[in-house]
Amino acid sequence: MTKGLERSLARGAPQRARIIKQTIAVVDGAISVVGATGVGFGSLVVGDFPEGNVLLLGAVANMQFSGGGADAALVDTWSGDFALGSTPAGDGTLTGADIDIVGSTAVGPATAEVSPVTRGVGVTATNAAILDNTDGSLEINLSLLIDDASISGTSPITVNG
Repeated sequence: MTKGLERSLARGAPQRARIIKQTIAVVDGAISVVGATGVGFGSLVVGDFPEGNVLLLGAVANMQFSGGGADAALVDTWSGDFALGSTPAGDGTLTGADIDIVGSTAVGPATAEVSPVTRGVGVTATNAAILDNTDGSLEINLSLLIDDASISGTSPITVNG
């Protein structure tokens, strides 16, 4: 790389760069999915946004979910959906700010409570927005829904991706 402004910007603080590319690894993240009645749901905070207004140009998530094994509340061949958003799922749906990073993506069916690695993509015309994080409070939330027929109580789920 030659000397000059580009080299100076590359060595400066990431917030001063024109575009910030960030990879977030989730290793053995724990989600407690509540599903005694209806669709099971739970969420996990996987990262934070930098302070300021944030425009997402793209997002990709490759996730794998594993059940607790001996937990009788989750069937071995469970199915569900996941999404990444600036708010966690507070009910059995993934809508609004629950899907403003990676939209709702179908997961499953699992084998022995372990889902296949599932790719989700985000920031489409239907869910793209400028996120207002001028107060520094927004988080990146991974939300998981498990189909009603696949869960009958609270179940621990481990996520990697």
